[in-house]
Amino acid sequence: MNNSLNRIWKFIVSALFCTTAFTAYAQHGTITGAVNTIDSLPAAMVSIQLKEIKKATLSSNDGRFILKDIPQGHYTLIASYVGLQSQVKSVWVKAGELTGLQISFPENNAQLQEVVVSYGKGMNEKTIGAGKVAIKPMDLPQSFTVVGKDILERQQVLQLSDALQNVTGVYLMGTTGGYQEEIAGRGYAFGSNNTFKNGSRYNNGTMPEMSGVEKIEFLKGGNAILFGNVAAGGILNIVTKKPKFEQGGEISFRTGSYDLYKPSIDIYGAIDKQHIAAYRLNTTYQKSGSFRDDVNSERIYVNPSFLFNLNEKTSLLVEGDYLKDKRTADFGIGAIDYTITDVPRSRFLGVPWGFNSAEQKSLTATLTRELKKNWQVKGLVSYQAYNAELFGAARPTTIKPGGNWIRGLQKSKTSEEYLLAQVDLTGKFKTGKIGHTFLVGADADRYKTKANAYITNQYNANGRDEAISKLNIYDTINIYDKSTFGKRTDIPVLDIDRITTSPIQRFGVYIQDLVCLSDKFKLLAGIRYSYQSNRTATVDSIAKGSSGSIAAYTNDAFSPRVGLVYQPSKKLSFFTSYTNSFTVNTGRDIGGAALPPSIVDQVELGVKSDLINGLLSVNVTLYQIVNDNLAQTALTLADGSPNTDNTIRELAGEVTSKGVELDIATKPLYGFTFMAGYSFNDTKYTGGNGKNFTTGDRLRYNPAHTANASVFYAFPAKSALKNFDAGFSAYYVGDRLAGRNPSTTNPTYKLIALPDYTLYDLSVGYAGFQHFSVRFKLTNLLNKLSYNVHDDNSVNPIAPRQFAATVSYKF
Repeated sequence: MNNSLNRIWKFIVSALFCTTAFTAYAQHGTITGAVNTIDSLPAAMVSIQLKEIKKATLSSNDGRFILKDIPQGHYTLIASYVGLQSQVKSVWVKAGELTGLQISFPENNAQLQEVVVSYGKGMNEKTIGAGKVAIKPMDLPQSFTVVGKDILERQQVLQLSDALQNVTGVYLMGTTGGYQEEIAGRGYAFGSNNTFKNGSRYNNGTMPEMSGVEKIEFLKGGNAILFGNVAAGGILNIVTKKPKFEQGGEISFRTGSYDLYKPSIDIYGAIDKQHIAAYRLNTTYQKSGSFRDDVNSERIYVNPSFLFNLNEKTSLLVEGDYLKDKRTADFGIGAIDYTITDVPRSRFLGVPWGFNSAEQKSLTATLTRELKKNWQVKGLVSYQAYNAELFGAARPTTIKPGGNWIRGLQKSKTSEEYLLAQVDLTGKFKTGKIGHTFLVGADADRYKTKANAYITNQYNANGRDEAISKLNIYDTINIYDKSTFGKRTDIPVLDIDRITTSPIQRFGVYIQDLVCLSDKFKLLAGIRYSYQSNRTATVDSIAKGSSGSIAAYTNDAFSPRVGLVYQPSKKLSFFTSYTNSFTVNTGRDIGGAALPPSIVDQVELGVKSDLINGLLSVNVTLYQIVNDNLAQTALTLADGSPNTDNTIRELAGEVTSKGVELDIATKPLYGFTFMAGYSFNDTKYTGGNGKNFTTGDRLRYNPAHTANASVFYAFPAKSALKNFDAGFSAYYVGDRLAGRNPSTTNPTYKLIALPDYTLYDLSVGYAGFQHFSVRFKLTNLLNKLSYNVHDDNSVNPIAPRQFAATVSYKF
């Protein structure tokens, strides 16, 4: 089987680049220009079309536009804006030359803003790239959300969790150690298998940088047919900013509470006069303190990308990514007997020298070849390297009732290499009167993970006592008395205990077809075959001078998908779908054996509607997800002692998640834009294993209710507040559970009830200066307090009220 996998791997890599043989240098012209109002202000979102070849684009916020790869000839250019009279110009395009145009609408800026409906796309008009094939939202029997650049900019999104406040049913379930945001949806965690960047899996062990992000796509529910081994709640795909052929860019500086400093640069443009190659470079540096005492962070990010138009039908996109992040390891304020401690929000219990350092590098190449009409082949190769080291105080799990805590140490080091190759062929065709939107593809990837474990009992405060020296003890503090902190400040040297190396290979082939049976009925059907080989893992026990292994094992499965869409009109769509998938469970059970995969069945039912001439979109989705045997971290070891190793897991039994999601969004109307959403989720053990997880118990970390609402308003040009805009948002997270599930095996365990909370944010912007703009933001206006908790140890308070300001210069 390994030889077969290697042959398949070589075939996919070869297929990815074979289309380059068809590339040839071809001279085409380029049209560029700007659209202004009669009072010389830029006109954004104007449609620019070439009548003869039906090529189109939209003007940007500064009124600029570009149409590239235009064959030599005479064309009719039409500039149109909903509600206004179109402007028509004749233009002659010469091969290898740049043709510039200036277009002016007879209306002034105030009149332009008084147009009721903007040209912007509504919620049900945005396609999602993570779907691998362009399917109109009304035709897709699945719920998804796209958080675009406009929202990211006006809300000054700093972390991925900030963007979640716009996504119904997707939420933050934990912030373990203060260095990672653990995201979940519909009751199930989005691990690294469910997190993608530009279509390639992305290790989410550290927080991704948002300054270079163009949009974030959330494809909810079952997605195994497209991505193989993914969890049931959905996937998220981070799309970075792409190269442009027009010259431009932005320089910005952000500052805020707790000594936040963040300069950023984004520049782009054509490399050559013929507009064959373009580039883009995003880079930022961030340094900040925290509302948590003695906690700070520093990161640097570089994101270069290049686009090559190899000929009129072939393009190559090369994207790089580098992130270096170092921050204080902060596992929160702890709990005493499953009750959150009553210490100030800012109280830091770790050692001041403790850290988590992560370095992430990736390189992705995407080759796209247009074939005959409506057919395209796209190949992708991606490489990623991830290295992380954690060293600091152990998690606060054994705090005594009076507040005394014997602090131990924890240290770990992980390195991961990941290589992916995939090829997709997409096309549209008809068989008689029946239309087809077709996708067939294959992907293969390889992981190699190396994890270092360290000896934590070799250097403690009572080393002269032989019995005590065998315990993991650094010092003793009282969490209620800061004078007991810092009596010991040295950084011990810990030796490596063992090194575990785990190689994994995966392969999948898939086929999918959206069949347009009629104008009202559409059928989406497909199937994927997935194969995963967990190769023999080696365990080198450095301390004992010996080595061992974890036996290899394989899993394979077919993942079907079927969905039906009924559209009584173009503005109303009913859908239902069924998906089946499997999740490969990593780690080992308490006996050291590999865990079998979990099988997941999911049913989704919903309606998508565009009302009031498309101004208002309202979507409702109902779902049920049944995981036949959910794997979770084992609470106890074989001898009954508590388990502290996250790689030792157990099958908890059947878990069922069911719920409803409501999404509401408007297009801009008289300067107003409104978004809102509500989700209800009920995730419970419906077939607990009878030992540590009981049937009927609620799954931890998941809120039953979440809700979000935001309104944005741009003041008209005739008002005294022209060039100002303002936004207000509210985000509600219902009560959740943490702690540990009590059971017959562990009756002393308890759950921790986490309080619900609502965050209110306010933003104001001004863009009245030429090229300059400034934005201000206040978060958590009412200074609400709640927590994100993992088990009963990483009890991390949410951030208090904070202020931020961003000054930008666009050119």
